[in-house]
Amino acid sequence: MANVKLILLQDVEHLGMAGDEVSVAAGYARNYLVPRKLAAHTTPGALRVLAANKEKIEAKRRADFDAAQEMAAKIAEIEISIPVQASEDNRLFGSVNARSIAEKLAENGFKVDYQRIQLEEPIKELGKYEVPVKLHADVVATAKLWIVRG
Repeated sequence: MANVKLILLQDVEHLGMAGDEVSVAAGYARNYLVPRKLAAHTTPGALRVLAANKEKIEAKRRADFDAAQEMAAKIAEIEISIPVQASEDNRLFGSVNARSIAEKLAENGFKVDYQRIQLEEPIKELGKYEVPVKLHADVVATAKLWIVRG
């Protein structure tokens, strides 16, 4: 399998930051990174474009980081309650997963992609939980979550 060298035009999680030169599988480059304009082949033209946009990229990165920190502080202040049906021994009929938590966060004004909610496994009992929410590569908020009988 041949690898292809690319320059990242945007930050790609688990791969690198904008401006980094990476070596990835040809299919990943051809089918995902290049069509979505996340990366470009290493050429002198691409290097010039990247150098011209470097300040914009840094400014956007700082703004995203600041916004993520601000949202993390707000998420840490609230407690979310999710009413569910449960048996007498506090076991849930079903479970509470990342999508349910993301919907409740959205109801409270925090638009968070469910894939950013880091549950090890779905919640299956009543109680209080602290759920990590990855808002940025360097910012993880902790959401306080009450699973109550509904």
